[in-house]
Amino acid sequence: MLIRNKPIINSSEITSESVYLNRRNLLHAAGLSGISLLPNIALSEDIPSRYQRLENISKSSFSTDAKKTSFVDVTTYNNFYEFGTGKGDPASNSGKFKPQPWAVTIDGEAEVTGTFTYEDILKPHTLEERIYRMRCVEAWSMVVPWVGISLGDLLKRFQPTSKAKYVTFETVERPSEMPGQKRPLLDWPYREALRIDEAMHPLTILAVGVYGVELPNQNGAPLRLIVPWKYGFKGSKSIVRISFTEKKPYTSWNDLAPGEYGFYANVNPEVDHPRWSQARERPIGGGFFSNKVPTLMFNGYADQVANLYTGMDLTRYY
Repeated sequence: MLIRNKPIINSSEITSESVYLNRRNLLHAAGLSGISLLPNIALSEDIPSRYQRLENISKSSFSTDAKKTSFVDVTTYNNFYEFGTGKGDPASNSGKFKPQPWAVTIDGEAEVTGTFTYEDILKPHTLEERIYRMRCVEAWSMVVPWVGISLGDLLKRFQPTSKAKYVTFETVERPSEMPGQKRPLLDWPYREALRIDEAMHPLTILAVGVYGVELPNQNGAPLRLIVPWKYGFKGSKSIVRISFTEKKPYTSWNDLAPGEYGFYANVNPEVDHPRWSQARERPIGGGFFSNKVPTLMFNGYADQVANLYTGMDLTRYY
């Protein structure tokens, strides 16, 4: 007879000791040290003054009505391996990163190519706040008020040709400012990609801010990809190159572990990660012992995006 004296908990669900012990330090660094660590506290009015406020933001009809995750959780519980693998590492290790000045190179199968400044990218566009559900492959989720622009509107400016079937996004490589890149965890720089119809979808945005302020370094400053119906690893951060390609491109996680990280990365509760279930998720902000909730197909955006995958076997194209 097998007797278990301890509950079995997936490693993906365990908060690391370093994150737990550094939590109050992170709050202090964010200017929020006076705030209680009780769950579900609204912190939107307590955003540190060092973050530049963004102006002329319009509200988006794409936003969810779900309760937003607090600013402190959004900015101190992150995956950004360029700054380290712990959830608290990006907030702790990104202080030396310089997100300005910034430029993005556009190349590949498009009529308009070249290198464009951050200001060039944003100038013709209106900023929108879009409150999106975000789901991590590690079975945790957030509701985040991103500020950004329609990626499809941006890409149309570069006039992709009929050969452009995919869009690739490449993260900056600066190991002197991004200490995680000093380790060969991934083949740096980080690369992700979308099919062009996914990139052009109205839900997909290029984010420049969160909670009405500029993106913190740990959240992908100054430009990051948001595709709310996909797992978080599709959200390329600190983007310096956007390429239009005819053939399906190499992507970092899919190349490293294709059995665990599919190219499509659509949130699908019926397809488990090899090491844990994806059927349920734990919303961040409710405390470690908060109840998990069912994971929604396409992260709750099925009505808008399911038609993109008509006829595809989603257990094969995961």
